[in-house]
Amino acid sequence: MTLSLDAPVIDGSTLDGADRPAPAAGPSLAERAAADGVRFLLATFTTLTGKPCAKLVPVTAADAFEADGVGFAGYAAGAMGQQPRDPDIVAVPDVRSYTPIPSVRPGLAIVHCDPHVEGRPYAYAPRVILRSMIDRARREGLELVAGAEIEYFLVHRASDGSLVPADARDDAARPCYDARGLTRMLDHLTTVSDVMAGLGWSPYASDHEDGNGQFKKNFLHADVLTTADRVVTLRYVIQVLAEQRGMTATFMPKPFSDRTGSGMHLHLSLWREGEALFPGTGDDPHGLGLSPTAYSFVAGLLEHAPALHALIAPTVNSYKRTGATTTASGATWAPRQASYGGNDRTHMVRVPDAHRVELRAGDGSANSYLAAAAALGAGLDGVQRGLDPGAPGTAAPHSLPRTLLDAVAALEASPVLRGVLDSVDPGAGVSDYYAELKREEFYDWHGAVSPWEIDRYLTAV
Repeated sequence: MTLSLDAPVIDGSTLDGADRPAPAAGPSLAERAAADGVRFLLATFTTLTGKPCAKLVPVTAADAFEADGVGFAGYAAGAMGQQPRDPDIVAVPDVRSYTPIPSVRPGLAIVHCDPHVEGRPYAYAPRVILRSMIDRARREGLELVAGAEIEYFLVHRASDGSLVPADARDDAARPCYDARGLTRMLDHLTTVSDVMAGLGWSPYASDHEDGNGQFKKNFLHADVLTTADRVVTLRYVIQVLAEQRGMTATFMPKPFSDRTGSGMHLHLSLWREGEALFPGTGDDPHGLGLSPTAYSFVAGLLEHAPALHALIAPTVNSYKRTGATTTASGATWAPRQASYGGNDRTHMVRVPDAHRVELRAGDGSANSYLAAAAALGAGLDGVQRGLDPGAPGTAAPHSLPRTLLDAVAALEASPVLRGVLDSVDPGAGVSDYYAELKREEFYDWHGAVSPWEIDRYLTAV
């Protein structure tokens, strides 16, 4: 199998022209809103750092929004590769992503958008990057299906500025799955689940995770773009509903040094024309029931693990999670090496069954579009080259990054992962921009004096 690296396309529209994606079949935005009693639309996109940006569009302007999009000053939005002098980013709605959320605010819906600049899909836009990678796979007849596990903490800020669990009674040494802690947060958890169920996402579990104040949401898998959109929507819903109850919901990877961090695990599978490609049908040299395609996909994730981390674990704080040696509960649940195995949560890639693989290295700070695009790019490279991951439990010869700076260096040395970021327009310099953005983030952190330094060095000499 050969994966073409020709000029990327999005829904049949080449990126070297001014064409926009063909409009979705079915009702217009205005018609959908009228049917649901929606009065306002959140026209939403994310920056490269995952910040959700939006304008509030009244339904009376829905037809103009659908036809022309809505403009943003890109530099003001944040990490979008723009300067104040640059032309507007125009958020073009994907009508298929229309999502009413009346339980959050009556009369409100979210619509995810593809940013354009001067009539062309914008190379720095994470959703556009994922769509480019999806179309790269489609040209080979492949489709990525994904599920996501969303972990987060519910916290308050104490008077001294420190974080404490929002539930003051959530103080057990091993709180995971605790029925009482779950019940005390029942109002928040059930409201979030009701929102997801009403949207047809088929939520199937909420649980108290391993850290005090930590919870998780599971919902049914879908095509990878839909799942990435749902992650953005769900984070927004969780945070707004938490604020309404006087709490802060944080997806920060490691808000507490002595407790488990929050991951964003991705469950991945490849399909062709409705047929699952991961279950094995013949000889299986590694005994996990996977096909050669699935093993090669896993091998791609493992081979590109260091560079992949720059996109799935993209903050300074991420490496407090992956580098943790212990927590109050006795386990970190974060991978420490690039390995894979069966139903074993210590591996970076877990194989719970023959239908999917679970990438466990991503965390709550990851931009869902970039994380999915990076995983797809790494896995497809493994398929293209027919890589073999070796025996289950065997660690790759390279180490995982210990800091964000290490991950950035690995990204800059990886043509495959740089190619993901540059997939919309190889000449736009997105990978260089992203690497510099993250390098400066590391140096900003490095330049701040921490309590650890005061404790360690104040009277050291």
